[in-house]
Amino acid sequence: MSDLVLLFLEFMKIGLIAVGGGPATLPYLMELTEKYDWYTMEDLTNMIAVSESTPGPLGLNMATYAGFKTLGTFGGIVSTAGLVIPSIIIICLIAKFLEDFNENKFVKGAFAAIRPAVCSIIAASVYTVCKVSMFSYQDGVYEPIPKILALCVIVFVLLQVKKLQKLHPAFWLLAAAIIGIVFRF
Repeated sequence: MSDLVLLFLEFMKIGLIAVGGGPATLPYLMELTEKYDWYTMEDLTNMIAVSESTPGPLGLNMATYAGFKTLGTFGGIVSTAGLVIPSIIIICLIAKFLEDFNENKFVKGAFAAIRPAVCSIIAASVYTVCKVSMFSYQDGVYEPIPKILALCVIVFVLLQVKKLQKLHPAFWLLAAAIIGIVFRF
């Protein structure tokens, strides 16, 4: 199978099964780091940071990045298309049958069951991302990175102050960029 078809199919699979948007794609994106050399776990954690500070969902940004890194611009387009095509098809089908679909007791039950599963998947992904970004892995042991852990604690404490909670997110992104440059995180 060609790399182009493989990129399309892998990201199409993610687009089909990642209910819940960007964060729900994380476990599947992590799985791809083990299966292919399209990107590393470090690339993924960097992309999470980029995706949180730029427009567009994480899965979409990662699909584009992986495709571009693997096969250039056309690869980026193909992998992105693979990720979004299932959503487009599903949305079109749902729109056609929206009223019946929305009131169906089986659909309501399915979504009620899916919500906790998606929350669990996201929680597991957050744990993995925290482990990769705040700890270094050496000789089979995860060791905390003191500067990063201290920064997390400081930001958490600052965000408990009501006045600081009202600051625009752009302020926090700019502050994080400056701190990263100054302290070379």
